[in-house]
Amino acid sequence: MSDIQFDARGRLRHLLTLEGIGRQTLTALLDRADALRVMPGEAPRRQTWLAGRTVANLFFEPSTRTRASFELAARRLGADVLNLDMQSSSTVKGESLEDTLYTLEAMNVDVFVVRHKDEGVPTLLAMHAAPHVHVLNAGEAHLSHPTQGLLDVFTIRRHKKDISQLSVAIVGDIKHSRVARSVVRGLVTLGARDIRLAGPRSLLPKAGEMKGELFTDADKAVAGADVVMMLRIQKERMQKSSVPTVAAYFKRYGLDRRRLRLAKPGAIVMHPGPMNRGIEIAPDVADGPQSVIREQVTNGVAVRMAVLQGFYT
Repeated sequence: MSDIQFDARGRLRHLLTLEGIGRQTLTALLDRADALRVMPGEAPRRQTWLAGRTVANLFFEPSTRTRASFELAARRLGADVLNLDMQSSSTVKGESLEDTLYTLEAMNVDVFVVRHKDEGVPTLLAMHAAPHVHVLNAGEAHLSHPTQGLLDVFTIRRHKKDISQLSVAIVGDIKHSRVARSVVRGLVTLGARDIRLAGPRSLLPKAGEMKGELFTDADKAVAGADVVMMLRIQKERMQKSSVPTVAAYFKRYGLDRRRLRLAKPGAIVMHPGPMNRGIEIAPDVADGPQSVIREQVTNGVAVRMAVLQGFYT
């Protein structure tokens, strides 16, 4: 997997997973995002790095944050952007993913941003892509969401400078979360050693499947944490109900002010979205002074710009 992501000169050609992305490459992407970041209300600086290039967004699953931020990122770099409604594309008629790729390549599409519910789709497209074409994984099954992992560690780094000294608690549906897998990979690459994964036993990964200590007690996981990241319950990826009632779940695993007080003073609160307020996080915590949830969204545009720009620098 890691080999296909790099070209013969060792430059990043595709971004399919954070696995195999070394610390130097990851840090360079974060540093580039820092230079490209624009505060809300500030006029974006228009760039020409992707002038003459075309970016196609192929989203086979619903998305607000990821799809919108990839479109904005590409446009702010000067690219033409093609947003395909995959529910009305020829894939519905039985066209293979490879033939969809070849068709769009023939129209001079240079970058494919792909989200799909099935495992292996971004890699399949990368394996069949023309030499000048780049593939970006925008969410793959429960396995990987590399740009979300990047924007999360970018956000953490902006608030907590030395990631190696942090305690990071991730609470919720870890088992079905591609976000959790990607952010954990990013944290490990940057040297984090205290990663805590908390949730109902049925929603935790198998022992050894992910780096981090497993908790079924959310209070213990959050206690003394520098970063608390909440995840939603992903019912669309479950075979059957695996969680208690909403009220019982919020009491045991939701982040309210009482539970947040167990974390270190100054701990930041994160959520990749979409949020289910009152289920995994209380509204006053989501909108409270320790929350950086909206900042994560802001940072997503900068990180995705950094990745796209990196293909052409």
